[in-house]
Amino acid sequence: MRDKDLYAAILGIRLPWQVASVELLESTEEVRVRIEARPGTRFDCPRCGSRPCPGYDTRRRRWRHLDTCQFKTILEADVPRIECAEHGVVQVDVPWAEPGSGFTALMDALVIEWLKEASIQAVARRMRLSWSQVDGIMQRAVRRGLARRGPVAPKRIGVDETSFQKRHEYVTVVNDLDHGRVVWVADGRGQSALDGFYEGLTPRGRESIEAVAMDMWMPYICSTAIHVPQAEEKIAFDRFHVVKHLTDAVDQVRRHENRQLVSAGDDRLKRSKYLWLRRSQDLRGQQRLRFRDLKNSALKTARAWALKEAAVRIWGYTVRGWARRAWNAWLDWASRCRLEPMVKVAKMIRYHLIGILNADVLGVTNARAESLNAKIQKVKRMACGFRNRARFRNAILFHLGGLDLAPQAALTHTKS
Repeated sequence: MRDKDLYAAILGIRLPWQVASVELLESTEEVRVRIEARPGTRFDCPRCGSRPCPGYDTRRRRWRHLDTCQFKTILEADVPRIECAEHGVVQVDVPWAEPGSGFTALMDALVIEWLKEASIQAVARRMRLSWSQVDGIMQRAVRRGLARRGPVAPKRIGVDETSFQKRHEYVTVVNDLDHGRVVWVADGRGQSALDGFYEGLTPRGRESIEAVAMDMWMPYICSTAIHVPQAEEKIAFDRFHVVKHLTDAVDQVRRHENRQLVSAGDDRLKRSKYLWLRRSQDLRGQQRLRFRDLKNSALKTARAWALKEAAVRIWGYTVRGWARRAWNAWLDWASRCRLEPMVKVAKMIRYHLIGILNADVLGVTNARAESLNAKIQKVKRMACGFRNRARFRNAILFHLGGLDLAPQAALTHTKS
């Protein structure tokens, strides 16, 4: 097989394009493949697909392809520009690369697969590319994926914030809870950050939302109340965040009581913090025995822990009336417990009770959103942080958006 035929087969070149020459440049460690269109070929307009248009001129283009052994493979072609009656002078598309890319579709596809496993810097180093080139491939992949995804209409969503940098800088992330993917990322955690998501939905899409799981952050509550019909029945304050408030209250009671006991010469609560924070079934050996004695004692911390455990068990209800009765009974108990941190949490739960009942009845949890949040932080650590918010949003959608990222030309070439 001749070298031209070999590279035509490798590159998937079909008429009217053909490989004109293959040149090995040992000085620069490159294989340069020259491609040209068959003389007299008339191309359709790439925008409207109208009948073949008259040629206008040509522009020299270069693309980086997959390496040939240890040599870089560079494609060169004089790409025609045509004159369309409707769109004027436009450049025709080539079958081996996406419009606007300096890489062949197969090279794009390989870099995208590597980016799923490693950071931009690591991929650039291994592929002998610049950081900006690899970042450009990622950005084009996300734009392509978002265009293919089209409008979204999730039924059950989770809303959460995740840290962008230190100094309390956040981005708002909206997740499709049914499919486990990120559908929206916006700067900050104010009301406008979530407004943008709802405003991007159609009126029918907003009506089709069945549940919105979130923490008790007022800007998110206000945005949802404004944009989602019957929001009061759909906002759900999930178990994770309520239990976190209860657990923090138990720890506050423990710390205050421990100071009082130590001053009186009683060390029972010293080094017991994680006994109260961990699940009792996860304790082993001496820890289990010590915790059994502590929780059965008359300590204030033991009463606070019993209140927390009672609240956790309420999430087993699926009927709103029974769940409301159970919560009202718990709230009466907590309000009379004379433990200030628990009383404070009880007031918060009473104020947000409707949303907590919704979470009970709808069976909605933000656990998947919290899992995605952990994955977002992993993406941030892998990149050693982001200084640019746009690149942070882009990386989140690339890794967790469930997008179809592959170049179409690469898929066509593989099928051929």
